[in-house]
Amino acid sequence: MARHVHKCFVIDTNVFIHRSDAMFSFRNHEVVIPLWVLEELDRLKTYSDERGRNARRAIRLMDSIARHGNLQNGVKMDNGSVLRVVLTNSATSPADLDPEKADNRIILTAYQLQQEGNQVFFVSKDINARIKATAIGIKAVDYEKQKVNVDKLYSGSTDLDVSEELLDELRSDGSVAWNDECTPNHFFQLHRSGSDDVAIARYDSEEHRLRFVDYKMPAVAGVRPLNPEQRMAFELLLDESVSLVTLIGKAGTGKTLLAIAAGLRMTLDDKRYNRVLVSRPVIPLGKDIGYLPGAKNEKLSHWMQPLFDNLEFITSVHKRQTLKTVDQLISNRVIELEALSYIRGRSLPGQYIIIDEAQNLSPHEIKTIVSRAGDGTKVVLTGDPYQIDSPYLDASSNGLSFLIEAFKGQDLFGHVTLHRSERSRLAELAAELL
Repeated sequence: MARHVHKCFVIDTNVFIHRSDAMFSFRNHEVVIPLWVLEELDRLKTYSDERGRNARRAIRLMDSIARHGNLQNGVKMDNGSVLRVVLTNSATSPADLDPEKADNRIILTAYQLQQEGNQVFFVSKDINARIKATAIGIKAVDYEKQKVNVDKLYSGSTDLDVSEELLDELRSDGSVAWNDECTPNHFFQLHRSGSDDVAIARYDSEEHRLRFVDYKMPAVAGVRPLNPEQRMAFELLLDESVSLVTLIGKAGTGKTLLAIAAGLRMTLDDKRYNRVLVSRPVIPLGKDIGYLPGAKNEKLSHWMQPLFDNLEFITSVHKRQTLKTVDQLISNRVIELEALSYIRGRSLPGQYIIIDEAQNLSPHEIKTIVSRAGDGTKVVLTGDPYQIDSPYLDASSNGLSFLIEAFKGQDLFGHVTLHRSERSRLAELAAELL
């Protein structure tokens, strides 16, 4: 088949692990899959985690395309692109690039295509692979689909100077008219000009009004807000009408503690939910908990310790008789600690779901989790986009950042960025300086 394409995109294995249908992202161009990518996908397909699922789906998609032609010559896809599988000729290897390594063989495929006169782009989520490709003269790019500009990530709140009259009306009447264009559930810290007087307000998109948020509030499962941002977080976490909440911030800002405290309050006291389901990525690189010894709960205890720490703090400060120990909460099924691997495929109605460290999840994994929410379920995701352990995600491409930008403007969604660490002065300095 004659190839009438403008550009040639060589796709690395990790791109398919990030997004299994990545081959459809390049319209009206040639998409090349090195044979070594298929070898690596074949090895990964036996894994029971997200990598294995994406590898299997990528292989199935390629098989469906292959039924319409010969992949060695190129098969036209519905989006106007041509998909081709290319064998690596290691004889063309540049000096010092070891052809025995699978990553290098994939890069060599891009190199030989460029030597043949093609305009080649090597697409990889692996920074080191991109650097190596660039070093031998190949244009290397990250897979940009589902990326956001993290420097302009929605913060959830705005500081604003207002008149004394507006603040007085807000406090006395509980709300004021607000005609400026605004995102639903957006917060304002309203400052009286020339003074330290500050009021918190939340935008009501249905009535186009700012609603007063009183900083003084009863303790939530023994936890009180220590700064305005934590008060904003509680406002969303305790609101049944907001079924998706995201909290981001550096270590010590209280993201997880606030979410668990609110979940316990709404489950035990308000009886709004059946239980609190708490989870976090088990291992940053995506291994399943089956790699750890012991039964499921014993395995989870290794990776859920940060959650246990928060629960133990809450039970130590809460005076409620039914909130004695963490073990009692778990045995009574008030709280369920679950690995993300086991959430997939479940339908979860009437639950308060908290996903901690959500910045280590891809956009597809985030979609899988949020789409599990059944009727009457609230989902809370917490994390720090700048503290990512996955080698193929960054502040712009992780699922938490992507979800915040995707849901911004929806009335059932709310977001708060927490800046101030309340853990200790030492913890705050460590987060800032290290």
